[in-house]
Amino acid sequence: MNTGVAGLAYNLAARPNIWRQVVQWVFLLWILWLGWRFGQFVAHFVPGADAPYVPRPTGVDGFLPIGGLASLKLWLFRGEVDPTHPAALVLLLTFIGMSLVAKKSFCSWLCPVGTLSEGAWKLGQRMFGRNWRIWAWLDYPLRGLKYLLLGFFVKILLLDMPAFAIANFLQTPYWAVSDVKMLKFFTAPSALTLWVVGLITALSFVYKNFWCRYLCPYGAMLGMVSVLSPFKIRRDEDTCTSCQKCSRACPSLLPVHRKDTVMSVECTGCLTCVDACPHASLRMGTLLESKPLPRWVFPLLVLGLYAGGVGFGMLSGHWHSNLEYADYMRLIPSMDQFGH
Repeated sequence: MNTGVAGLAYNLAARPNIWRQVVQWVFLLWILWLGWRFGQFVAHFVPGADAPYVPRPTGVDGFLPIGGLASLKLWLFRGEVDPTHPAALVLLLTFIGMSLVAKKSFCSWLCPVGTLSEGAWKLGQRMFGRNWRIWAWLDYPLRGLKYLLLGFFVKILLLDMPAFAIANFLQTPYWAVSDVKMLKFFTAPSALTLWVVGLITALSFVYKNFWCRYLCPYGAMLGMVSVLSPFKIRRDEDTCTSCQKCSRACPSLLPVHRKDTVMSVECTGCLTCVDACPHASLRMGTLLESKPLPRWVFPLLVLGLYAGGVGFGMLSGHWHSNLEYADYMRLIPSMDQFGH
């Protein structure tokens, strides 16, 4: 038994990608639990449902990235934190902070969509014996789509809307029930939504991380920020044999074996290439270490940054909504009147 525990501890220390997969799926299960609890919370306020009351799980504000971007402008220009969904801003700043320090680690360690996307292409690999790559001449312009989507939201919210308009929007009933509307998006999707999600899901079985690579504006933003991260994948030329196992393993399809330092905005800090290298020629680290950091340092850094951001939001009083029971009793039954 001791041998088995010691072996597991060794594998976790030597292969941080195992840590990542455990964290991914635990986080996904936690998100599903939050969604289930939020559904129970909303059901209590639906007329005729007769459902028991449960407290609102604040973590669902993480599914309001556009509102979080609006809250960011309000905070930057007025120094005010939106009291309706303050956790949306806290989580956005946490994920940006993670990218500034630890690459685009939110995408590969915590994002539930990223976890499902990775699961899809791995299942597709088992089903078809391989994954495919889109032609290079098409791949490059398709990757630009997520930046166009990001640019659209940045233009509308950060450039075109003045701070007072942002403040007014964040005080509307629509913003108050935006989390409930997001729940409805998942529980009662339109036919068009089902078709789009179905198509993206099908493509995700064939192409690695199709949504993340081509369409996710959130990932585009974090990728741009991650360029400033001091942590990067670094290759030791003296021990590297150019076997290309790292490049073949990379979910972002990066030519890791040709780079001394991986600078790409597509690198998510997943450490898959580090695990795949048979000669320990790759490491995730900065330029400051005289010798490679232990492999468990980066996973703990990622989790520590996330926990620190959320903990700071809670301790600073910017986590729970200021909406009260009576507000939800008034807003939820009439939310269909507040637009789509």
